Amino acid sequence: MAKREGWLGRLGNRLTAMEARLNERRAEVEAESGGDLPEPPRPDAAAPKAPGRADAPVQAPAVRESAPERYRRPERPDPASVVPWGMRVAAEASWRLLLLAGMLWVLMKVISEVRLVVLAFAAAMLVTAMLQPFVVRLRRLGMPRGLATAVTAVLGFVVIGLVGWFVVWQVMENLDDLSDRVRDGINELKLWALDSPFHVTEKQINDIAKNLSETIGTNTEQITSAGLQGVTVLVEILTGMLLAMFSTLFLLYDGKRIWNWALGLVPAAARAGVAGAGPRAWRTLTAYVRGTVIVALIDAIFIGLGLYFLDVPMAVPLAVFIFLFAFIPLVGAVISGALAVVVALVTQGVFTALMALLVVLAVQQIEGHVLQPFILGRAVRVHPLAVVLAVAAGGMIAGIGGAVVAVPLVAVTNTVVGYLKAYSRDQHHLGAGMVGPAPHGSTALGVVPDDEDYTP
Repeated sequence: MAKREGWLGRLGNRLTAMEARLNERRAEVEAESGGDLPEPPRPDAAAPKAPGRADAPVQAPAVRESAPERYRRPERPDPASVVPWGMRVAAEASWRLLLLAGMLWVLMKVISEVRLVVLAFAAAMLVTAMLQPFVVRLRRLGMPRGLATAVTAVLGFVVIGLVGWFVVWQVMENLDDLSDRVRDGINELKLWALDSPFHVTEKQINDIAKNLSETIGTNTEQITSAGLQGVTVLVEILTGMLLAMFSTLFLLYDGKRIWNWALGLVPAAARAGVAGAGPRAWRTLTAYVRGTVIVALIDAIFIGLGLYFLDVPMAVPLAVFIFLFAFIPLVGAVISGALAVVVALVTQGVFTALMALLVVLAVQQIEGHVLQPFILGRAVRVHPLAVVLAVAAGGMIAGIGGAVVAVPLVAVTNTVVGYLKAYSRDQHHLGAGMVGPAPHGSTALGVVPDDEDYTP
């Protein structure tokens, strides 16, 4: 009898466990079809007791993991957090660089279309930087602003005009004598070439002269068209000179008011920094123009004296050319020095040309190693590589005028960028916080401001 009761108890327990599993399975099916998760069993619920044994609770089966929890897909992370940090920074820097490159390309296109106006205004800025100290001195002497501006502008334009007239007068005055000397110099070079160890024959020299004359004869139409283009260029030069004169006059008279108006176009958050960078940029430009004028004047005087004592014709006009070409960094000194040597070669012979070359090289070495570092100093210190690249880029964009403007533009930009960096650093140290909106985009993930005072 006892064995039968024990067997019946075990059978009851098994049936109870089977019923619990069926109920669980039914709940899972209902949850899958209806979207409701089965209610987990309560831990405080009374466990069913086995029949026949009042104190022996039935062991409830372990709760299995529900099907929706097992088959649910893991949450996908933010795509920006998966991309490596370096790639995110490179991507954001790339589109900004592309935007800047596009802006520069459009700016260069606009400048090329209005190149005459841009070069005229740039020339006016350079002339104003050279003449503005005279206006300041006249104002300190008690002269009214309008009268001081008029006197300075008239005297400056008169001096520039007299220099140009003197060069043209000297060239026209010595043109006949120069042509005779060039003819004699060519004959001397011909005799020197025949007697030289290079084994040049007279037939080769005559063939070269014949080919040169034939080339000139066959290209008469091109030369004529070039002459017509030269007339157009002359008209553009005169127009540019008039624009530069008017711009210089207004910049001398009303430069401060024009600067204040331009400053009003700057956003208010950056206006204080730009207001401090402007005077420093102007001082850099003024120092560059003054230093270049002094260096060019020294070069012209000493090379002109050397050519004069070597009895080279048109020594004074050549000295003026050397002064003018000195405003083109690197290239101008080479061109003007080569012109002086060629004139000495065709007029006085090989020995005089070699002596003129020595004079030019000596003066240019003194200029590069003594005059420019001493006169210009740290005010317009620019790396030689930056000078070369700036002159090349300026020449490609706007010709000779672009080469002249390139270096002072780079010097002014260097001064402005350096001041703005120092100004931003000082403002941050003084607790002014960051200027502009808070960091955003993919690179702002996980960024925590270092300063508690930072407010977006």
